[in-house]
Amino acid sequence: MLLKQYHSETLKEDVYHGVHKSGLNVYILPKQGYSKSYAVFATHYGSIDNKFVVPGEKQATEVPDGIAHFLEHKMFEEQEGSVFNQFSRLGALPNAFTSFNMTAYLFSCTDHFYDNLDILLNFVQNPYFTDENVQKEQGIIGQEIRMYEDDPNWRVFFNFLGGLYHHHPVKQDVGGTIDSIGKIDKEILYKCYNTFYHPSNMILFVVGDVDADTVVSHVEKDIKKEHPPQEDIQRIYPEEPSTIYQQKVEQHLSVSIPLFHMGFKDTDIGYGGQRLLKKDITTRILLEMILGKSTSLYQSLYEQGLINSTFDVDFTAEKGYGYTVFGGESPDPEKVRQQILDEINKGQREDLDPKVFERIKKVIFARFLRQFNSIERLANSFTASLFKGIHLFDYMEAYQSVTFKDVQERFESHFKPENMVLSIVKPLE
Repeated sequence: MLLKQYHSETLKEDVYHGVHKSGLNVYILPKQGYSKSYAVFATHYGSIDNKFVVPGEKQATEVPDGIAHFLEHKMFEEQEGSVFNQFSRLGALPNAFTSFNMTAYLFSCTDHFYDNLDILLNFVQNPYFTDENVQKEQGIIGQEIRMYEDDPNWRVFFNFLGGLYHHHPVKQDVGGTIDSIGKIDKEILYKCYNTFYHPSNMILFVVGDVDADTVVSHVEKDIKKEHPPQEDIQRIYPEEPSTIYQQKVEQHLSVSIPLFHMGFKDTDIGYGGQRLLKKDITTRILLEMILGKSTSLYQSLYEQGLINSTFDVDFTAEKGYGYTVFGGESPDPEKVRQQILDEINKGQREDLDPKVFERIKKVIFARFLRQFNSIERLANSFTASLFKGIHLFDYMEAYQSVTFKDVQERFESHFKPENMVLSIVKPLE
């Protein structure tokens, strides 16, 4: 496997990229002198991928919600026992997570990096599913689902997504439901595994005080040789209207003060790459201009006691969906929503300030740079971006292309009151 070196003068970083003959994309970002190293082995397969056409087949396969998350749990179990024990004997900290769009297996360590890398690459390639261990896992994940059903922070978020989306599977809990996981068996797991865990649908990202050539030698040794080439997986998602499903969603749970999530459905979707990256940067600049901690709106809400230190603002930009979200605790979420809408209406009548734009643009870039100080954040962000057709070394080019006019146009197109959803979790009555 030949490696190609990419250098970022802005970031003062180098990343090496190579494609293994199996189709696996390998990225290595050496950081000499770092005490800790980190590796993530990820597949472009998340909770929203529940209907697809297996390469080589003609008919679509539809599976129960929660399969990707179920697979993540099961992958750590081998016939000889838990993979966690192998990592712990070498002093590594293993973990995994399933999101809407990817499943990642990872570890960090200060010693024995290459031995731990061997463990990571081998166990993810060797599923072990039986009727007995699948049934056992249904009970474990069932308990987890019940726990999240009573988690106010979890519910306020998924109720928000349920208000935004009519049909898109992003509205469904990543873990599925008690009913859906009850339909999972080993045959379904193997079919999903064989479809989505093909190396050509996966990325290995390594960062830390590592040698690129040594990483390659372990990849060559560990990645199975019998993987035939695989065509792209056809993922099927339902038609989603541009409108929201429900403007307001309320639930009562055990909280002392109401929790809220509110935000806007993004209707400018259907693409990835640099265009998506630019939209992401543009929207983050805009959010900071409207609701950042230095804004008069934030200060006013805070001084009125309508928000507190839990208040946060974020934007999710994916190929097939996207949304802005503001959330936190408030004694009166309705009042928060109204004041945000008033500010948006004011902004649509009066010009945004270009001087503020220039200042906030620098703030957003500084925030991007800070993630390079954390190898965990860097690896996970880099990997997730690659699945969207984005290389983080191209960030500077996209960043520099964002103009004040882009922000103005995004303001007009995205912040539409009719596309706003408010989710509230209120104290029990």
